[in-house]
Amino acid sequence: MGELNPGTQRAESLARLDAQTWDLVVIGGGISGAGVAQQAARRGWRVLLIEQRDFAWGTSSRSSKLVHGGLRYLKEGDIKTTLHSVRERERLMREAPELIEPQSFLFAHCVGRKPGRRLFQTGLMIYDLMAGLRSHFWADLATTQALAPGLAPPKMRGALVFQDAKTDDARLVWRVLMEAQRAGARVLNYVAAQGLQLDAGRVSGLTLQDELTGQSYQVRTQAVVNATGAWADRLRAAVGGKPMLRPLRGSHLVVPFWRLPVAQSISLMHPRDGRPVFFYPWEGATLIGTTDLDHRADLDVEASITAQEVDYLIEAVNDQFPEQTLKPAEVSACYAGVRPVVDDGSGTASQAARDHVVLDESGLITLTGGKLTTFRLMAQDALALAAPHVGKSFARDDAVMFTSVGALNPGWSASVRHRLAARYGYRAGELSRHASEADLQTIPGTHTLWLELIVAAQHEAVVHLDDLLLRRTRLGILLPRGGLDHLARIRSLCEPHLNWNDAQWQTEMARYRTLIAAHYQLPPSIILN
Repeated sequence: MGELNPGTQRAESLARLDAQTWDLVVIGGGISGAGVAQQAARRGWRVLLIEQRDFAWGTSSRSSKLVHGGLRYLKEGDIKTTLHSVRERERLMREAPELIEPQSFLFAHCVGRKPGRRLFQTGLMIYDLMAGLRSHFWADLATTQALAPGLAPPKMRGALVFQDAKTDDARLVWRVLMEAQRAGARVLNYVAAQGLQLDAGRVSGLTLQDELTGQSYQVRTQAVVNATGAWADRLRAAVGGKPMLRPLRGSHLVVPFWRLPVAQSISLMHPRDGRPVFFYPWEGATLIGTTDLDHRADLDVEASITAQEVDYLIEAVNDQFPEQTLKPAEVSACYAGVRPVVDDGSGTASQAARDHVVLDESGLITLTGGKLTTFRLMAQDALALAAPHVGKSFARDDAVMFTSVGALNPGWSASVRHRLAARYGYRAGELSRHASEADLQTIPGTHTLWLELIVAAQHEAVVHLDDLLLRRTRLGILLPRGGLDHLARIRSLCEPHLNWNDAQWQTEMARYRTLIAAHYQLPPSIILN
């Protein structure tokens, strides 16, 4: 398999865009678009995927990192979404266990707080039944305190413990893109769809623009899948589609694990408004999330957390651990993403339905809404609508998505082999073949290997420094100051592969510093103490 278009290969791929008529062009390089490209390519379709920024730039690198069954949807009576989510969660854990890992959740039962123990336990029984397993149990007060030392919300009498799963969302996108390309898809970042071409009222092509050079390309295609998430309404306007999305912002805090060392995910209903909030161990840190607010800012500007959201999330932590008062100054990073939720007229953001929508508007197939866990099913729904335009038959199936991980050096530790398998899947052995002992050391405060920076720079279509530090690796949200203290070593490792001259390095570092300060650190209005 070729590389994911670094360097000269990207130019060669662009030069060949108009050499054929594509069966399908997928617009959007998040988990939805990646899933569509993979599902179509493995069926033999000629597939092109383009992303106007970087792969997983939007919601798919800013999620809560959970591959969950949607317990909250069960509470709202959405049996179908919960059933699909639970089954897809189990499938992902079977097919890519190194990347999609089980995570234990603990929900403290407190007298007078909703939901009550009986109601929640009934929901967990149904949840487990859907998954075909029994994972939940009741923990008395002593057991709860052993599982989560320091947990002491008011009037706690015990806890319900259950299982879900977590992942690195951006790396999941990357793994799916790898499988798509292995099956024959062509994938390109920093290529934008400038406009749709219509023939007799039906989509027949696109005008594309390379965002790095400004050059335009005319591409012929049988169908287009619009998987642009919160931006989906923009493309739909070209075929007369009426706006249907309600962008919602979900924000998160990241704190060093030593400051909030939880082995379980602590799940709760926020005492202020009854919304679900959680915090759990992730990638060597502790992740706290999430909010759910209407996002009215410009979608082309990266979303940022507000001071009010910071207070809200810290309040949730301190409600559960009142003697370990977390302060804003102890937050090492934050991030915010915009969810593409279909506007169903719900009064509050949290009540808006989370199921996905698939529309065929003159050969523009829009796939939006939904959740990370069910991306495979969403992709198949989109292909079912695209197939008549492409002139191919389509049948839903349960084929395995991920190619098996090959053998890795048995002399390496189990944790290193696990890490490499998670990040690189079937290419893990190939990409780590020449790793030195120093390359396989972890970067302090994270689970990230120094090797991951080298591999990303050499093989993973890095165009900007934030591609490298926010999505190929997650150092920008795992380390204080976005990892700026490590920039000298990062440059020494990556410089041989990125081919940036000194002026470009200086530009990229300045750009990255500005980005981190504006969107991944606490708002300036917060008083640190």
